[in-house]
Amino acid sequence: MARDPSGSTVMVMSQYDVAIIGGGAAGLSAALVLSRARRRIAVIDAGKPRNAPATHMYGYLSRDGLPPRELLRQGREEVRRYGGEILDGTVTGLASDGRGGFAVSLADGQPISARRLLITSGLRDELPDLPGLNERWARDVLHCPYCHGHEVRDRRLGVIGGTAGSVRYAQIVRQWTDDLIYFTGPGTLTPVERTELTARGIGIVEGAIDRLVIADDQLRGVQLHDGCVVARDALFVPPRFVPNNRLLTGLGCDVDGGGWVTVDATGGTSVAGVWAAGNVVDPRAQVITAAGAGSAAAIALNADLVDEDVRTAVQRHQP
Repeated sequence: MARDPSGSTVMVMSQYDVAIIGGGAAGLSAALVLSRARRRIAVIDAGKPRNAPATHMYGYLSRDGLPPRELLRQGREEVRRYGGEILDGTVTGLASDGRGGFAVSLADGQPISARRLLITSGLRDELPDLPGLNERWARDVLHCPYCHGHEVRDRRLGVIGGTAGSVRYAQIVRQWTDDLIYFTGPGTLTPVERTELTARGIGIVEGAIDRLVIADDQLRGVQLHDGCVVARDALFVPPRFVPNNRLLTGLGCDVDGGGWVTVDATGGTSVAGVWAAGNVVDPRAQVITAAGAGSAAAIALNADLVDEDVRTAVQRHQP
């Protein structure tokens, strides 16, 4: 903010080498690499992480069992230590500035200019329309067996199936328990799938589900439409992953047949100067995977900026 000679408040354009949109593991990892490379960066974060309902995260080397918000707090602190800026806000639009860089619009009106963009805006989980499912999400209704399977091992588990790939998903969950029920609608299983489930001792319940049974703030079972209750301690549900890629598609980035923005090995999109990393382009990325993708994108971004710095220096050096 500044004031013009008349005393009116005016917005002052903030200029950065890289604007990183999304302050999760991918965004903060990239910010750390770039700020250590002495780049001026800003991480713009709306404060709505996908794993907010989870009390702990697992499978992250040296951080196993750490609360997700604590990882983000530590990450922000590390980025700031090297001069990186963290801006709490929502990006409403992106556009070319006509000079090879980008104009970033924020909901509060603050204008930002960046030479390059890294989008790490994640995805959202769409769950089946089943009463009680959302309320138990990341507690005893889970989606990632590699993230949470060990914590519910050897308990009475269930898989809400009926979607493409859910039988295979149930076979993976079977690694953590001998007591597993696969719930699905009538007529959805092929003979081969039924044989494979039965061969590994996975129970099959075919019928419409009415609701989850909750008592003392814990999942107790699954109630079917006929009133029968199947006792379960935890459920695994393969959600539908929906990328938060509106900003990327708005810039014209290419997408694949499933609607996911395509990137190269470093996270580079089809639009020059724009990178993407983490769950916004990789639905299967865990926290540690997203952090690695953010680091790889940051190294590629810095190399691209160096190439531009060289071209600019040569132009200025020539008579």
